[in-house]
Amino acid sequence: MTKNKPKVYLDYAATTSIDKKVNALMSEVSARFFGNPSSAHSFGAEAKKVLEEARKKLAGLLGVKSDEIIFTGSGTESVNLAILGIVRRSLGEGGSRHIVTTNIEHMSVLRACRQLEKEGFKVDYVAVEKNGIVDPEKVIKAIKPDTILISIQYANNEIGTIQPIKEIAQKLKSMDKSATHSLENSRAKSRGSRVGRMADLSAPIFHTDACQAAGFLNIRPETLGVDLLSFNGSKIYGPKGVGVLFKKNKIQLEPLVYGGSQERGLRAGTENVALAAGMALAFELAEKSKAKEFKRVSGLRDWLIQKVQAEIPGTKLNGDAKKRLPNNINVSFQDIDGEMLMLGLNRQGIAVSTGSACTTSETDPSHVIFALDNAKGWGNLRITLGRETSLKELEIFLKTLKEEVKRLRKI
Repeated sequence: MTKNKPKVYLDYAATTSIDKKVNALMSEVSARFFGNPSSAHSFGAEAKKVLEEARKKLAGLLGVKSDEIIFTGSGTESVNLAILGIVRRSLGEGGSRHIVTTNIEHMSVLRACRQLEKEGFKVDYVAVEKNGIVDPEKVIKAIKPDTILISIQYANNEIGTIQPIKEIAQKLKSMDKSATHSLENSRAKSRGSRVGRMADLSAPIFHTDACQAAGFLNIRPETLGVDLLSFNGSKIYGPKGVGVLFKKNKIQLEPLVYGGSQERGLRAGTENVALAAGMALAFELAEKSKAKEFKRVSGLRDWLIQKVQAEIPGTKLNGDAKKRLPNNINVSFQDIDGEMLMLGLNRQGIAVSTGSACTTSETDPSHVIFALDNAKGWGNLRITLGRETSLKELEIFLKTLKEEVKRLRKI
């Protein structure tokens, strides 16, 4: 990084910094409550109390029951537990073998689905529209008699588009009685005489990956109408290495990790009490500042989008202009290599990305941008704002961006 250049961080979709209050709490919990929560002695009981208080806090903020909160090691693990757990459990009960998702999901969803395809399951990847938003009717039409799960990301991690989760959930619930009856009969025939959790469903189980949405949007499961919901700490100024899966009590999952009975038998291994406490506090603080931060950051977003489009020829915004996260700007530049542009900005002290941090080692064009038909001859940048982002920082970024685009177009 060039000396004496201002450091500007604009990659909050990759990860956020840790809130000072969260960091302080984690340090205190690590020092004071180091016992194993599963131990029967007082040290274990004290740690268990802190763990369950964190679980209770998260449940209260989400409007769910405490025993519907499962702590995991990341958002990716939460997603995998939801998808693989549901589908493999269904197989064990002689159940359904079909999944519906979209073609712009996070890789934790897409690769879990690809693994299931190798195991003999069928997956429909519903294509989003050109604005990066899926048509709810196309999701419903993709449902088959043996569909067990629908998994759709609430807000996309690359282009920030917000999917109509509530509308899809409402359509699932309002499937007419004759269609529901036919669906259940088809399922019953496919499993013979077996009757279990899966046979009781009138519609597929609905999961949403809410990792990017947390802290900006309402992710209460009852409001959204979902059965399973995943999110993590590293996107809400909490710790890395911790995630949450909300799971309705009536839904049964097959665990990914076998061992002890921690997390109601769904995630074996000694719980990290400090991470759980930090996650709960981070989400509480994010919820308190959500409305104010949404308004502030969306104003900065709109200012930057207008400036980039007005002052840099050959640019286009990826994803819907309005139905997107307040902190997300994904722009493509004609005749520019996105990777070179990102590296040039980094040399000037500015941190942005070309897409998901989970795929930085891959050389293929982003599957999300490719799905929008914006991949040929255009390089893209993902600029994501956060709590520390100021107008001054964006002015520095804009000036540097214009210089770098001009320099690269001369090469």
